[in-house]
Amino acid sequence: MKLSTSLVAVKKITSIKPRSTFPDDELEQAANFILESEGVINPIVVRRTSLQSYEVVDGDFEYHAAARAREIDPRKGEMIGAFIIEPENEESITKQVELFRKSKPAIYSNVSTGSDSKESISTNIELRVTNTESRMTNLESRFENRTIELQTELRREIKNINDRLKEIEDLIPKQIEPLEALNTLSLSELAPKLRRVGINVKIIEQIFNERENGKFKSFSNVVERIKGLGDKTMLKVIDSFSNAIS
Repeated sequence: MKLSTSLVAVKKITSIKPRSTFPDDELEQAANFILESEGVINPIVVRRTSLQSYEVVDGDFEYHAAARAREIDPRKGEMIGAFIIEPENEESITKQVELFRKSKPAIYSNVSTGSDSKESISTNIELRVTNTESRMTNLESRFENRTIELQTELRREIKNINDRLKEIEDLIPKQIEPLEALNTLSLSELAPKLRRVGINVKIIEQIFNERENGKFKSFSNVVERIKGLGDKTMLKVIDSFSNAIS
């Protein structure tokens, strides 16, 4: 059977190695290369776990880089080239993975001095520290960006709630003081309110027209200026406006 690669949807693949195993900056760089080339030059090796799902056998770094590429651009990063282990090719692919793909331990010369060994260990430690610092910087950057996004969303939600409350407040009728009502309401607004307490149309029109001579300064001033309006009726007007919502 001829060995050939297949295109597999990245979202259908899983890896037992977590993404945090690899430096974020290297994954980001590889993801951008994958998007630029629209593929990987080193196909991964996967094994079926069901009819529609796969697990990485080799190429975990390439898989996680492809997953990041899919996050950046879902269309270009949707698929990845892969060798699929099937029953008929399992033996040959497994042997090739062991021979060509698996990393081999470094072999040090017997003539290496203690100083060389110490220098190599020191270099490895420095590289690990650098990778760790790089990962921490990326994590801090992601956390800061996410915090800013959440704060922006929260401010937007608060504004929406305040705007809605303002709309509701505007719909609620405002209570009006009796004297202010007599001085400011239009005739069409004032007439039905005064007729409810038994004031006839002529007196209502008189109240409305009298305002042209100056606003009423007090309830007693209303009684003084409006003929036919007594103290008892004025008290009814006050009670009516005090108990009602305009």
